[in-house]
Amino acid sequence: MRVFEGLDQVEAAIGEHVGYSEWMEITQERIDAFADATGDHQWIHVDPERAAQGPYGATIAHGYLTLSLLPVLGAEVMDIQGFRMMINYGLDKVRFPAPVPVGSRIRAGITLTSLERKPAGIQLNSLVTVEVEGGDRPAVVAETVRLMVE
Repeated sequence: MRVFEGLDQVEAAIGEHVGYSEWMEITQERIDAFADATGDHQWIHVDPERAAQGPYGATIAHGYLTLSLLPVLGAEVMDIQGFRMMINYGLDKVRFPAPVPVGSRIRAGITLTSLERKPAGIQLNSLVTVEVEGGDRPAVVAETVRLMVE
């Protein structure tokens, strides 16, 4: 994990790839819990028997499930200290280039892309890429926006 002690260190790292999270296994239990929480029970996610005959040969994680894991995966990559609070301010662009089959492992890599001072705080933009272990394309590519309040 990379620890940034204050704004100067964050600003100096703009343009750098910060690192990767640990690998996280995507289980059917996690997929089912997400389906229950969101009401999205599409068979490709929750019906292992039917999905075995489908295009991926198994159930796959919801794209939004994978996206929702960015905060937990990102917390393993970096820790920014010296601010009163950090707010997940949004996303500028999100793509889901590849599926995440049940039982696969994912990890997130983060590159800091820009920093801008705003009246509400300091806006930090990052490029987050979620990889599937052994995959040839990322599962998620997202431009994230974080607001850091001093």
